[in-house]
Amino acid sequence: MALSANEQVRYWSIGLVVLLLVMWSLGNVLLPFITGMSIAYFLDPVADRLERAGASRTVATTTITLVAVMVILLLVIVLGPLLVKQTAAFVVAMPDYVTQLQTFMSERFPDAFNEGSAVRQGLGSLVEFIRSKGGELANAVLASAFTIVDVAVFIVVAPVVAFYMLLDWDRMVATIDTWVPRDHLETVRYLARQVDNVLAGFVRGQLTVCAILGTFYAVALMLVGLQFGLIVGLIAGLLTFIPYVGSVIGGVLSIGLALFQFWDQPVWIAAVLVIFVIGQMLEGNFLTPKLVGRSVGLHPVWLMFALSAFGSFMGFTGMLIAVPVAASLGVFFRFGVGQYLHGRLYKGLTEHETDG
Repeated sequence: MALSANEQVRYWSIGLVVLLLVMWSLGNVLLPFITGMSIAYFLDPVADRLERAGASRTVATTTITLVAVMVILLLVIVLGPLLVKQTAAFVVAMPDYVTQLQTFMSERFPDAFNEGSAVRQGLGSLVEFIRSKGGELANAVLASAFTIVDVAVFIVVAPVVAFYMLLDWDRMVATIDTWVPRDHLETVRYLARQVDNVLAGFVRGQLTVCAILGTFYAVALMLVGLQFGLIVGLIAGLLTFIPYVGSVIGGVLSIGLALFQFWDQPVWIAAVLVIFVIGQMLEGNFLTPKLVGRSVGLHPVWLMFALSAFGSFMGFTGMLIAVPVAASLGVFFRFGVGQYLHGRLYKGLTEHETDG
């Protein structure tokens, strides 16, 4: 016997709650699978373009996978050792930088840094903490919250999931389309197109902006001779995903390091500053308008809240799904507001009947 609409809604709601609980309990176990699905989603337009050029879906997927694996291996071989070395050296050098800052500030503001002052004691405690925990912090950063087994599983599972998801992506979308209630088919398709547009405009575009800016900052800072230029550039590029945060943190960090390293060479301090000015000009006037667009509709505050909330809920996996979920919720919210503005509750009974 077929279930009624109310019963189906009830069961689907229970299923959704169970799914969320399972995702929360599994946590980082889902990371390689979600990563693989994300990679497949981002690369699906490339596969579609290869299909339109005459390649089969299998050939297109295999070609994309081989190219991606070669690029990743090349990056790991070339940048991996240097990145690890600079990260460890940066953590070890932090106490010396704090000590130099304390000396500099005590010379300029002796009253605030006299013996027994709160500022002096605070900086002293910070130096001792970094010195005592520096090695542990470096190991934690390099381990990146993964065990060796987790890393091995991620390296093996994520590409395999990405390959099969990319191979069957169009078929899965067509199958899910057959599950949609026929009375609401056009509405669901409209919302799906809006979500896809937002994700394509923001996530794909912003990731491209992050990659371009991260490469630009890292190469430029290394060329001017800034210590830890690679890691600072990559941090600035990665954090560009959060509007304004990447430019502020990257700029402050790099200029602060330049002040310590090039104190008696103001030309190189100015060169570091110029690099970030050029980067911001490229991002604001060319990269973001061309690759992300103006009509995405993801407010920076909403984005930061989503990253914080999902990060605390599911750890790194939550941060990975935060932006897609935030973008989808934004589309649904705008659709709901539109329905409300055209409905009886907003317009009132008299105006609603007049419109009818």
